[in-house]
Amino acid sequence: MSVRRVVPNIPIAASEAPEGDADAMRANAAFYGLLGFEEVMNHGWIMTLASPSHPAAQVSVMTADRTAPLTPDMSVEVSDVDAAHAAMVRGGAEIVYGLHDEEWGVRRFFVRDPNGRVINVLGHR
Repeated sequence: MSVRRVVPNIPIAASEAPEGDADAMRANAAFYGLLGFEEVMNHGWIMTLASPSHPAAQVSVMTADRTAPLTPDMSVEVSDVDAAHAAMVRGGAEIVYGLHDEEWGVRRFFVRDPNGRVINVLGHR
């Protein structure tokens, strides 16, 4: 198993109005665009921006994870998510969201690190 990318998930305040979330996403896209990042994914509640010259250099902004019970602090893409899950279970790590196949083409689970941070470990299907 190898790590393919690590992406910080920056929390943004969720708005009561859907246009508020869209405004926050646009503001973040504009800000990170000044550093050369471009939008590569946007589900409305999470947006990922990447460097065109180094696509694995990414940052995500999110209001809240709308498909899981909690919002992760960081995402780690691995080559074999099932092997990563098995290693975490064997190592006694706290799994806080079990393995799931998500509708947007990833298989993932969440694990809590020793600092209390929630890590989204994923692989693309």
